[in-house]
Amino acid sequence: MLASDGFEKVELSVPVKALRLAGAKTDVISLRHGKIRGVNLHEPASRVRVTKTLEEAHPSDYDGLLLPGGFINPDLLRQSAKAREFVSAFDSAKKPIATLCHGPWVLASAGLLQGRTLTSWPGIRDDLVNAGATWLDQEVVQDSNLLTSRGPQDMVPFVKAITKFFSDPTLVERTSLHATASAPQRDEPPQVVLSAMKWLPRPSLRTALGLGALAAGILTVNRRRGTA
Repeated sequence: MLASDGFEKVELSVPVKALRLAGAKTDVISLRHGKIRGVNLHEPASRVRVTKTLEEAHPSDYDGLLLPGGFINPDLLRQSAKAREFVSAFDSAKKPIATLCHGPWVLASAGLLQGRTLTSWPGIRDDLVNAGATWLDQEVVQDSNLLTSRGPQDMVPFVKAITKFFSDPTLVERTSLHATASAPQRDEPPQVVLSAMKWLPRPSLRTALGLGALAAGILTVNRRRGTA
């Protein structure tokens, strides 16, 4: 699993449990040592321990790759040259890559989507189409070594699909899509997300103070750079 702070908790924890129950050995690869923080939408969730950093991990040691989504996690990963190279190595070797939600952002930034067919969180449809992909509005889409899903709403079919995907290498070889047109854009954002954001609790004073300190620190660094 390649993830950073801000990964959607359910998109890492549920697939990991399913894969381990099926007999897989899993590592969590990240940008730094220690524990990385999960989120539920934008609310902080529990953390998971990092097994190795990108500097320590070698794609040749693994049979497949899982990229969870979330709003923050893939945005951080796509800005890392090492993360893009790590993902590209799996694709070059035609090893299985599974991702969902906003995870395909990393594939787009790695330049891996030209001529590919996939799905994702509907909100990033245009990003993927502009990166050369054909986007389908389906629960699970497999195109050769790439298996994608739209998000937590499709977790059950996604977990069922990745269990087979990672355990049967012949699926990569015999499954290739050649869709000719993308599904249209959605007309409205998901109501379940709008409702969830509406009823989430207000941030605590500690959270507000922490964010204020972070913003002040960034502003100070930028001012110093501007006067250097």
